Amino acid sequence: MARVVKKRQADPKVVQFVWSAIEVIRNQKQIANMDRISKYLSRVYGMHPKETARQLVLAVKDGLVVETLTVGCKGSKAGVEQEGYWLPGDEMEQMAEGSKEWEAESHDWYCFECHLPGEVMECDGCFRVYHVRCLSEEHRPRDSSAHWQCVICRGSKRKSLSKHEITTYLQFIVGRMKERAVDLNKKGKDTKQVMYRRLIHTQMEVENVQENINEGKYKNFEEFKADAQLIVHNTAILFGGHSDQTEIARMLYNDTCHELNELLLCKNCFYLSNARPDNWFCYPCTPTHELVWARMKGFGYWPAKVMQREGTQVDVRFFGYQHQRAWIPSDNIQPITVNAQQLQVKRSSGWKKACEELEMHQRFLAEGRTWKGQGSEERPEERLVDEAESSISSTSNEQLKINQEPKGKKSRRNPPPEPKEEEPEPEMEAVSSSQEIPTAVPHQPERLSVSTQTRKTGPSSSSSSSSSSGSSSGPRMQHRGTQTLNEGSCQNMCHDKYTKIFNDVKEVMKAENKRETERLVKEATEKIRAEMEDEKRQAVQKAVASGQAEMERKCKQVKEKCKEELMEEMKKMVNQHKQLISQTKKKQWCYNCEEEAMYHCCWNTSYCSIKCQQEHWHADHKRTCRRKR
Repeated sequence: MARVVKKRQADPKVVQFVWSAIEVIRNQKQIANMDRISKYLSRVYGMHPKETARQLVLAVKDGLVVETLTVGCKGSKAGVEQEGYWLPGDEMEQMAEGSKEWEAESHDWYCFECHLPGEVMECDGCFRVYHVRCLSEEHRPRDSSAHWQCVICRGSKRKSLSKHEITTYLQFIVGRMKERAVDLNKKGKDTKQVMYRRLIHTQMEVENVQENINEGKYKNFEEFKADAQLIVHNTAILFGGHSDQTEIARMLYNDTCHELNELLLCKNCFYLSNARPDNWFCYPCTPTHELVWARMKGFGYWPAKVMQREGTQVDVRFFGYQHQRAWIPSDNIQPITVNAQQLQVKRSSGWKKACEELEMHQRFLAEGRTWKGQGSEERPEERLVDEAESSISSTSNEQLKINQEPKGKKSRRNPPPEPKEEEPEPEMEAVSSSQEIPTAVPHQPERLSVSTQTRKTGPSSSSSSSSSSGSSSGPRMQHRGTQTLNEGSCQNMCHDKYTKIFNDVKEVMKAENKRETERLVKEATEKIRAEMEDEKRQAVQKAVASGQAEMERKCKQVKEKCKEELMEEMKKMVNQHKQLISQTKKKQWCYNCEEEAMYHCCWNTSYCSIKCQQEHWHADHKRTCRRKR
């Protein structure tokens, strides 16, 4: 049922900060109270005390931190009860009111899209949860009473290849994942660690993906892609959504998606480019790629295969040593039928090598030669044809045995009174006529007539020989030898005829199966390409919209913050100005040099020194001074 539930509210990254603070404080034999935790987080991680207090309260509600009353045992607070915090799993956990049975949770606690807590919606098909705001409009539930499945569960229902093919292809992808996951920290890899399992609901590492591939657990590529995304989810929970480790995990996931897209684009190219047999680039694919002359900017025309087309751009892969890929404008593409002399190409050693590969590829195309590995490397289409052929051949062998066994027994015994060997012949003619295969044998009717005539005369000759006792031994032996020879030749003729019929049937079914396989592969490729384009377009629109919204929100926050800081600064400057004016008015100043005065002369005249007083007195002040003498 699609309903919104409240799982957890505390940020998992901050919860780990709080755990480290509690562990450090308790190792110092002190009570981990609010004051000590706040000071530690402010000093080490730069967190504000208010944010620390808020996250600590949420962590207690989520059961990730245990709040207790502890009696001090040293210092000025010895014997005084204080509020303290413990790590979950300690001996005081049973006293906590907010502890939860987290091990029995059937769903994750954090959104699979943004990796943050809050009110989430649970999927009815798996353990994943999502914020409603993180879902697109088409994937949001329309009715709260109906069952709801996430995007991954919907995509995992798509039909894919056989289990053997999926395992073969995914072995190449997981090998590259191991190479790129060297820098990915394996923090909390031990699933027995209680603190790790309180944050990570479902463990997933590259090693777990390898084990699932070896055990053949993946039914389609969407399940493999979901496990790669789960690695990103777990890493973002442990290290934060913007950490270096999460960026490495995202790069690993993007590379995995690119490999899967290449696989869906052409399975033959993907397999051969990873297996790298001799002359692997020369083997034709199913369906075959278009051959063209392609020219990059600054280079001449080069032979290449067309992988895909998007608008005016063409994705090609060049013949030559490294078989590089590039997107080329359609204006720089020429058909392969164009003569190389018209293109004015510089015939370097690399260009000659590429042309040799092109000639070999064209020769393989003309011969109908495709890559067929040994054992498990056999192509999927050819394996289906071989299975059909084996079933046809086994069926034909059983029918031949059924038709031949009675004839062998009849040849050892006395011949029957009626010619029953003539019944299989109409069946053979019916089969051959339905398949339109010529079965003209000129001497076949004569041999059959001789055999039939011999069988019909068998009883009379045997009766006459039994009546004549004197001269019956010679004719009897001669008749039996003739009958055995005729039946053996008939059996060989029937066996040859059946063999030819079934060989023709196998060829026809093989051709039909090949055409049907090519048609299905083409339809599936076009459908997947259209779906990928839609998903790509939706993802770009969503990213642009979210980026614009985030930019507007950030700009608004920055403007408000700058405005507040400006108002505060102006208030401070006005107050300082008033204070300076007040202090200036309260002082007396030297009339001669305008420095602060310390000697008073008369009502409006003061001096800073005796020297200034004498200079001003003799210059002007002795005539205007109002001081009584």
